[in-house]
Amino acid sequence: MHRGEAATSPIELDLPDESATMCLGRRLAGLAAVGDVIALWGDLGAGKTTLARGFITGLPDPEGGSSDEEIPSPTFSLVQIYMREPANVWHADLYRIERPEEVLELGLEEALAEGILLIEWPERMGYFLPRERLDVTIEFVTGKEGRKVRLNAGPGWHGRLYEVPSGE
Repeated sequence: MHRGEAATSPIELDLPDESATMCLGRRLAGLAAVGDVIALWGDLGAGKTTLARGFITGLPDPEGGSSDEEIPSPTFSLVQIYMREPANVWHADLYRIERPEEVLELGLEEALAEGILLIEWPERMGYFLPRERLDVTIEFVTGKEGRKVRLNAGPGWHGRLYEVPSGE
């Protein structure tokens, strides 16, 4: 995104491989703050969990854990919590949620108050999905290994996204 463009314009990036997806996750982690919601949109296998892994490993572990810590998809547990600085990261995978009301049982309001929330399959939250969020849409690139990513900033994210270089 160039400084002359409107802050509401989406940022589009090409990610040629899994390493680039991890790198974007780490860069976004460096911009995140307590109370942030990052909604990860995309088809099965698009790279949502890979981006989440980059994000989580991109933040310091206050207990000095290894950066190659296993970060599994929380498909079956629904939510995994990682102790990080500046806040704990709540990684939610809502693929198995059938009704938006089911998210109320996950305790995500604690993440909204004092953590950072990464949500895979955010559409499953329906009307419970917070309006103030960063939407990250990952799409397959036809005939290629890479992905195309679109970042749409909600309130609170506009200025911070200028720090993500385009074209990487």
